[in-house]
Amino acid sequence: MGPHPAVAAIRLAVRRVLHDVLNDITPPTTETTVVGAAPHEPPPPLVLVACSGGADSMALASALAFEAPKLGIRAGGVTVDHGLQEGSDARAAEVVNRLAALRLDPVEAVAVSVGRDGGPEAAARDARYAALDAAAERHGAAAVLLGHTRDDQAETVLLGLARGSGIRSLSGMAAVTGAGRYRRPFLQLDRQTARKACMVQSLPVWDDPHNTDPAYTRSRLRHDGLPALEKALGKGVVEALARTAQLSRDDADALDDWAAEADASVRDESGQLECAKLYALPPAVRRRVLRRAAIAAGSPPGSLFARHIEELDRLITGWRGQGVINLPGRVEAQRQGGRLVIRQG
Repeated sequence: MGPHPAVAAIRLAVRRVLHDVLNDITPPTTETTVVGAAPHEPPPPLVLVACSGGADSMALASALAFEAPKLGIRAGGVTVDHGLQEGSDARAAEVVNRLAALRLDPVEAVAVSVGRDGGPEAAARDARYAALDAAAERHGAAAVLLGHTRDDQAETVLLGLARGSGIRSLSGMAAVTGAGRYRRPFLQLDRQTARKACMVQSLPVWDDPHNTDPAYTRSRLRHDGLPALEKALGKGVVEALARTAQLSRDDADALDDWAAEADASVRDESGQLECAKLYALPPAVRRRVLRRAAIAAGSPPGSLFARHIEELDRLITGWRGQGVINLPGRVEAQRQGGRLVIRQG
């Protein structure tokens, strides 16, 4: 008799990602300095799981612990203590014990200091990824697995829609990010499947009270917004939003590639952007070229919003003698003699 369907689903998702990790690892060349000596064998690759102790990440940790040894992969885990709740250090230590009980090695808890930039959710996310990056470097990990589910993807799409930031925001989370470091095996699985897998395996889970705190935007969306949408539109909203994310990502990637190719064609011999050539581009491509130019001049991507690009675009499509436009990162943009000049102020 095989495993429970929920357990089989999470293991299959992880197995596929681990195969991808192995395929992405370029085998190092080996040199034999002594005739007849065996070539040096590289150590097995290490894959870490980022685990909060919640159902999604505990299900992911259990699947990794089961699948990794069969593929000759070492499996470890990291839990991040954000220090935002009383007793968070003890809870992090408990998660470490649970990961060790699954025979993951190495396992560790990393304490971080959460700032305030961008709001509490963004600040916590930035601190968490910085800690995971450091852990991956420290242990030489080939990848870090994240437990984001299809439900998380749907929430991310709705948050992007509310910001009005364009098709890239609607594309949600990619299955692979961070130059291949971060992998999300569960983006096609719902949250309930992960929770069921934990239940049938008797895995203890921790429900973060922040996930039900209405002070957080994602929490309100999860417990109020999405249920209201499903009540009004019927079941299948989460699946449709996740599908929208993938379709939007495909479109956004294609437009980004187009903009990268168009960039050189709209510049003069000195590298300055020519307004007439920019005007001739489709709006979606032109705005991407403008965004690329602003980032190249020093604007931080995370601070460059749609309204900034719209102001830049008006220098091309609605020129009325406007003055200098100030962009994040002390970057200035202005139209001079038919050229769009974007530079540090």
